[in-house]
This record gives sequence, C-alpha cells and structure tokens, in this order.
Amino acid sequence: MFSRIVRPAETLEKRQVLVRQGAAFDSLFTVRTGSLKQVVVTDSDEYLVTALYLPGDLVGLDAIGEGAYTGSLVALETSGVCEIPFEQLDQLCTRSDGIRRLLPRYLSQAMHDERLGLNLLLRRTAEVRLACFFEAVSERFRLRGYSPHHFRLALSRSDIASHLGLTPETVGRVLVSYQRQNLLEVSGHEYRIFDLERLKSLATASGRRHPQREA
Repeated sequence: MFSRIVRPAETLEKRQVLVRQGAAFDSLFTVRTGSLKQVVVTDSDEYLVTALYLPGDLVGLDAIGEGAYTGSLVALETSGVCEIPFEQLDQLCTRSDGIRRLLPRYLSQAMHDERLGLNLLLRRTAEVRLACFFEAVSERFRLRGYSPHHFRLALSRSDIASHLGLTPETVGRVLVSYQRQNLLEVSGHEYRIFDLERLKSLATASGRRHPQREA
C-alpha cells in the first residue's frame, strides 16, 4: 500500500538542489543512495549546514509544521531520492494504523536529534563536538548494516565545521590531533575509526567551550 504512493527514484548529481529553502512543502523524501545536506541561509546571510541525510533517512519532516522547507536540500554526491507526496501519505495514514503510528516516531526522532544538536553547540569543546559527531555518524552507518569503523562521508571539512559551529581550521586541527592519538584516520572523504570505545568516551566528556566561537 505504501509503495504505491512512493514515486520512482530521482537521480541527483553532486551539488544539485532537490528543494530550496522557503519553497512550499508538499512532499517528504527518502534517500536511497548517496547523501544530502540541509543548508540554511540566515537573515544575516550566514550559511549553516543543519543536517546530514544518509541512505534510509526520511527527509523534510521539519517542514510539516512550517508549511515550507526550512532549508535547501543539496546532494553531496550522486544520490538517489524517492519522493513521497504528503497529501497522499496523509490520506494513507487515515486508512493504516501502522503508517499512522510510524510518522510520529520519525517526528519524535527528528526532534530528539535537534535537541542533541543544540546541546552539542552550546556546551561542548571542539574535541568533544567532533567526537560526538563521528560517534553519531558511525552509529548511523552501523544501523544501516554498514561498518561503523570505516565509512565514506561526502561532507567537506567546511560543511562539518558549519554543522558543528566551528571553523574549518579548528576541524582540521582536531582531526590531526585525533590521528596522532590513533583514534581515527582520514584520507580524503574516507574515515577509519581505530578506537571507537575511546571515541565514545571522549564524546561523553563534559568539556565546556569558551564563550566565543572556537577558532
């Protein structure tokens, strides 16, 4: 029943925009292959990467209440995306208890992720923020049946920095430190985590950042 309303996968090329910030909301999307980022441009023209979407993720949940997409969705690499027209999904929810229960679960997870992100930005040092980020990405790959220790991440260092409220220079410096500690190895967009347990311990540290943005 659900598969009947899902439109065939659309292929996006790297940097291609799926939807633009402020466009009227009419569909959710699922990532089949590749990855996307959500980009928000603030009133002061600041460019912020607010989300990373991997295969299996449901995209656009934050637009339901707003009635418009809160950020532009941009392909980080060649990606396959399926569209789910929301009006048809809403009608289907009235006929299927299973689907009606599933949507609030996705919404709850999205709100939980947003709260974690805010806590990360407000309270953690650069070292702890990056550890939290890589632990979360590692877990997301594990849940999808991929290796939690070795994965490809199409986000640039500038994108990672924007997502974590840091500068690219700080991200680079911390990654060099991690490599010296044999926590992980970076080669282009390939990441290999050598000591996941130690990375998790660092992610749960209570480090506090200085009031100014870390540089």
